[in-house]
Amino acid sequence: MTQTYTPAYAPARSWLGRAEDFLDDKGKGAWIAVMVIGFVLFWPVGLALLAYMIWSKRMFKSSSRAKCNSYKSMTTRSTGNAAFDAYKADTLARLEEEQTNFEAFLTRLREAKDKAEFDQFMSERARKDARNDDETETA
Repeated sequence: MTQTYTPAYAPARSWLGRAEDFLDDKGKGAWIAVMVIGFVLFWPVGLALLAYMIWSKRMFKSSSRAKCNSYKSMTTRSTGNAAFDAYKADTLARLEEEQTNFEAFLTRLREAKDKAEFDQFMSERARKDARNDDETETA
C-alpha cells in the first residue's frame, strides 16, 4: 500500500493545482499532449502551457513524482532475504515515525513563533494606546 505525503498545514488545492498534480503523475508526455491540444483548439492556450512548462522547468527534467513513485515501489519490493527485509521495514518505520515527530515539532515551533509575534503586536498596540491616552489627557 502506497501512502502519499501530505503535510498537516497544506491548504486545499484549486482545480488548477489538482490538474497540475494529475499531469505530473502522468509524466512529461501528458504535459506535451495537453500543450498540443491547446495549440489545436486555441493557440494562446498552447503558447501559455509551453511558457509555463519552460518556466517551471518541466520540459527539461523528469517528473519528481515519477521518481518518488519508483522509489516507493523499490522500497516495498522484497529482496528475498527475510532478515534484510525485516531490517529494512523496521528502519523505514522508524524513519517515518521520526518524520512525523519532526513535522509535529515544526508545527509547534510555527505556533510558538506566531504566538510570540502576536503577543509582541498586542503589547506594542497597548503601549500606543496608553501613549495616545496620555497625550489626550495632557491636551
